Amino acid sequence: MKAMRIDTFGGTDTLHEVTVAQPEPGSGQVLLRVSAVGVNPIDAKIRSGAMEAAFPTPLPAILGIEVAGTVTAVGDGVTEFAVGDDVFGWADSGGYAEYATATRVVAKPVGLSWDAAVALPVAGQTAERILALLNVTSGETLLIHGAAGAVGTMAVQLAVARGATVIGTASKANHDYIAALGAVPTTYGDGLVARVRELAPNGVDAVFDVAGKGALPDSIELRGGTDRIVTIADPDAGRHGIPFSSGGGDVDLSDLAERVVAGTLEVTIAGTYPLADVATAHRVIEGGHARGKLVLTVG
Repeated sequence: MKAMRIDTFGGTDTLHEVTVAQPEPGSGQVLLRVSAVGVNPIDAKIRSGAMEAAFPTPLPAILGIEVAGTVTAVGDGVTEFAVGDDVFGWADSGGYAEYATATRVVAKPVGLSWDAAVALPVAGQTAERILALLNVTSGETLLIHGAAGAVGTMAVQLAVARGATVIGTASKANHDYIAALGAVPTTYGDGLVARVRELAPNGVDAVFDVAGKGALPDSIELRGGTDRIVTIADPDAGRHGIPFSSGGGDVDLSDLAERVVAGTLEVTIAGTYPLADVATAHRVIEGGHARGKLVLTVG
């Protein structure tokens, strides 16, 4: 099968096409003919080597952690899915490939596109996990740094659904976008504290930093301390006494998918690229201004 692989850490030129053996599903796994793959900031950080201290990656490596596709084979013990089923979820083997194995998948509703399906696992899981960690409840005010990206888009909507008021930072070009999602937009950078205090004179109850662009000191000033502030993107979190949250968590992907089909949850696709053009997708995501999800199409 064809796949996009890295043999060394470095720039986007390290991503190159290879022909490798098709994986076989193990116990509890399904094998997917991949239709779409999500591109995430963590992919670019792994590729560059920036994540080696925290999450060592054996080389060569096929990246990509969320996939959507059609089941072509099932491993021992799999009874929920059969060959021909359309599913989406988290890849066990690298997703930047024509085929991938997976354990944690759910059925894709007929009314959900491949692109929308693959946009849900990482962003949905991350948003739900952080909102629970921050214990965001109705009537509270949540500040989200980086509200226009894939995770920010999901977090804004899920927080509003909880009854929270959301203030979201984004570039001016994305203000109308996040306002349509239900957030009160503001710009990031110098003067942020004053702008947020004007929008929330009674203060903010929690802060979710999706962007990792140095907003933690301002967040601490706005909160009057380090409690109820979480980042998923700022490597200086520990120096500020702020938790850096990464990893798993439980999220009902089927529920999120049904919400998208029903029109009560919006998924925004920032761009789609053929698998062979993954380097372009990495350059876009490293730019930090993508509105919504970047997706690779396969086949």
